[in-house]
Amino acid sequence: MTRVKRVLIVGGGVGGMSLAILLGRAGLEVEIAELDPDWRVYGAGITITGPTLRAIDQLGLLDRFLAEGHGSEGTLVCDANGNVVMASRVEGRPLGPRIPNSGGILRPVLHNILSKATRDAGANVRLGVSVAALNQVNDTVAVEFTDGSFGDYDLVVGADGIHSRLRELIFPEAPQPQFTGQGCWRAVLRRPAEIDRARVFVGGPVKAGVVPVSREEMYLFLLQHAPGNPRMPEAEWPHRLAEQLRGFGGILGEIHDGVGAASQINYRPLEKLLVPAPWYRGRVILTGDAAHATTPHLASGAGLAIEDALVLAELLQPGLPLDETLARFMARRFERCRMVVENSARLGELEMAHSPPQQQAELARASMLALNAPI
Repeated sequence: MTRVKRVLIVGGGVGGMSLAILLGRAGLEVEIAELDPDWRVYGAGITITGPTLRAIDQLGLLDRFLAEGHGSEGTLVCDANGNVVMASRVEGRPLGPRIPNSGGILRPVLHNILSKATRDAGANVRLGVSVAALNQVNDTVAVEFTDGSFGDYDLVVGADGIHSRLRELIFPEAPQPQFTGQGCWRAVLRRPAEIDRARVFVGGPVKAGVVPVSREEMYLFLLQHAPGNPRMPEAEWPHRLAEQLRGFGGILGEIHDGVGAASQINYRPLEKLLVPAPWYRGRVILTGDAAHATTPHLASGAGLAIEDALVLAELLQPGLPLDETLARFMARRFERCRMVVENSARLGELEMAHSPPQQQAELARASMLALNAPI
């Protein structure tokens, strides 16, 4: 029988916190090891799909999300001058009356919601530490931490992101993250009242959009073709983002005119990763970006991490042998995550090749319909 009572989660991001919330509520002894001593979150805003909102609802946090973030029923597709060319609106709420079809939230706000729920669930959060080494003996994982301390656990979960230290320890042969050829710009901006749902701009030099994230704020995203992954010095971010916005009209033209040193801008190269199945060895398993990091084209990276937590927590409850529990986890998660990683990367390739918008829209629509299926 599975005797999982004490769980170590390496990484205090969205996936790690989601799992800590669920396992803590179920009465397990949960510890998070988070390398960042300040437990900060980087980035600007995040687009949230209906399936991700469904997962947040299963965490019991949807009401707080909607109070502090933003939910809407569709997306407006605009040309480069800001004229609406198509309203991508879903009829009704196919995922249930409580679940909006899309949304957005500031990353620090989402972090605060999850971190409070993590503490409330009883998890012990250790900051400024990670795993230095581990050794699996019988039914125990003996862990040495980077601060020189030690601990024994029934299960260790690697939720420490695309550059996972735990992945290096248990899967040294795993593929490395791969640059996709694009970089993503994001900026937090004041939201005009007319921006009540996401707007995506097509037909311009690059793909860009704005997403409401609260009553007063929205965030801009812009995907730039960046061959060779050039260095983007932070001091040059306002100038470089303004250059990418050149040629757009409408709200993006207004943003171009207002970009400056005071703008909250973030840039990162886009990478992808898919670790071959299985994502576990013995009593150590990878989840979230540590196992399947995706680009933002389907806005599903955070959603997949939360879903991983939901499925793993569910399967740990019946008391099955642990190897069977983890095998069932893989059976439910691998193909869904593979689809998102590969289709997101494919959408990026189509964007860089300036493929017809209809071709891109069809792939995105098919992917989202697949994600609507139960997890």
